[in-house]
Amino acid sequence: MSRTTIAISKFVGSISLGLLTGISYSLATLTVPSLLALPSATTAHHTFTRLRALAITHLRALSLVSGTSLVLAYWLSPRRARHPYLLWTSLTVALGAAGDLWSARQQRLRAVRRGRGDEEFDGSGAGTGRDAPVNGEEVRNAMEGFQVGQMAWAGVSGLGFVMSVVGIWGDVF
Repeated sequence: MSRTTIAISKFVGSISLGLLTGISYSLATLTVPSLLALPSATTAHHTFTRLRALAITHLRALSLVSGTSLVLAYWLSPRRARHPYLLWTSLTVALGAAGDLWSARQQRLRAVRRGRGDEEFDGSGAGTGRDAPVNGEEVRNAMEGFQVGQMAWAGVSGLGFVMSVVGIWGDVF
């Protein structure tokens, strides 16, 4: 394959991984603490539910783009240019995404055990209806759990980002 295609693949994978790291970090350090400061549990619940759905959708898309680009760059590279950092970086992306999927599965199991089924899958402890009562403690616990998960995802993807930057830098020299 052409060197340009491989270089673009490495670049897209690294930039996507950097975006993934930055979004996860900003969710954990800026967004969730701001939501925790909201005066009403109902407002916090609705805002958090929407934020979480959008954030997870975009983070999973970035993980898919990053992981696929880096693995593709490895497979398309000639044998002498197949650097293992591409696989290690892809592995960190996969670990971060797997942690997110495991966390989502655990929340679904907790909701089913409580007898609430999928209506409680948002993890915030309140019903899906607009007028359903909201328990502030459950909303806070869900937000704090999300915050911890995002910090973990930011740490793992940050490690992968550092590996990809050092690897690309090593390719140049």
